[in-house]
Amino acid sequence: MTQSTPSTGPKPHAAFFRQSGWLMIANIGGGGMFYLVHLLSKKISPAEYGAFGVMLAVAMCVPNMPLQMVFAQQTAQARVTGRERALAGMLRWTWLGALGLALLLAAGVWWWQAQILSAWKLPDPAGLWITVAVVLFSLWVPMFLGVMQGQQNFFWMGWVNILNAGGRLGLAVLLVVFFAGGSTGMVTGVGFGLVVAVAIGIWQTRSVWSLAAEKFAARELLAQVVPLCLGFGALQFLFTADTLFVKACFSGDETGFYVGAGTLSRALLWLVLPLATVMFPKIVHSAAKAEKSNLLGMVLLGTGLLAAGGALGLTLLGPWIVKWVFQDSFVAVAVQVLPWYAWAMVPLSLANVLVNNLLARSQFRIVPVLVLLAAAYAFALTRFHASLVQVLQTLGIFNLLLLAACGWFTWRESRPNAA
Repeated sequence: MTQSTPSTGPKPHAAFFRQSGWLMIANIGGGGMFYLVHLLSKKISPAEYGAFGVMLAVAMCVPNMPLQMVFAQQTAQARVTGRERALAGMLRWTWLGALGLALLLAAGVWWWQAQILSAWKLPDPAGLWITVAVVLFSLWVPMFLGVMQGQQNFFWMGWVNILNAGGRLGLAVLLVVFFAGGSTGMVTGVGFGLVVAVAIGIWQTRSVWSLAAEKFAARELLAQVVPLCLGFGALQFLFTADTLFVKACFSGDETGFYVGAGTLSRALLWLVLPLATVMFPKIVHSAAKAEKSNLLGMVLLGTGLLAAGGALGLTLLGPWIVKWVFQDSFVAVAVQVLPWYAWAMVPLSLANVLVNNLLARSQFRIVPVLVLLAAAYAFALTRFHASLVQVLQTLGIFNLLLLAACGWFTWRESRPNAA
């Protein structure tokens, strides 16, 4: 599962389906354990569960997607160009930079602790400080996952997902069920799972970071890294910003209901993201070698069918699923918002495939549009939030705009006379 393959022909397609199929299995297995963590909502109050949701959303706002995709792209290119030693130096410097950012965050939390606890309605400071540690490991995990993705080491990427989720579930159950840990116990489980993921990542990428570092061309690197960070950062903002905004503007119980619906709906992304994950380094590899690739259409079709089918399933089975996973008090509100949430994920899933294709080919003209859409979305959330449904309608509209923009740029860049 780890070797690189060309992008055309029946055997590469078989390898693609085998690799993406394994990641889907791993995501479903890991996602199932992530879901089991949310069953602990029955052991705590909706307000406590809402507090866990916002602490989890803070970790989700860490730019892990940009970091992973930067390292995936750089690793895939380094394998073609033979510049693994420069990659080793980049990896070490980024690791230290992430540690420095986490220390700055800790200083800010120490200074504004009372205001943060009040604004986010957190029950105690312990969960907040554990969230700081979660942020640090959330910065480290995508670095190593990106190297593994660029190496096309999808086998161990899958195991990272499974063992991360298993560690999260095991410790969260222990702390909540046996020690009444509440939201703090649940976020502690998140941290433990990330520690496991970092340990595996360090082990699997030792062939890279253990190399003698070589000086890299910083200016050329920034010309690649900055657009990747901005593009995937804007995409991640569209994935996650709604939860933090709801936490700030709605009651603790309403946030808990919203987090419940979001947990179910975002599972659609866990199902379809492996297709784009496997596609990305193969497109980078093909572009670096000036090879043609026909993966995009296949991945786009598969993503659309899986995402639409999942959204339809949540729409029809939502009341039963919510009642099974969460407390009975979640059902009325969560079922009301669940169809809106689920269908808003469909254009987002398709746009993610198109963004991955464009940025893997270093076609960065779409990046300013992505940033503007993210900024406009943030502004719209401050104006249109009369209800939870209106928040989701805003998300859906911007996801459709995102998909339209990605489709236009994909068509434009695919023309024979495109620059």
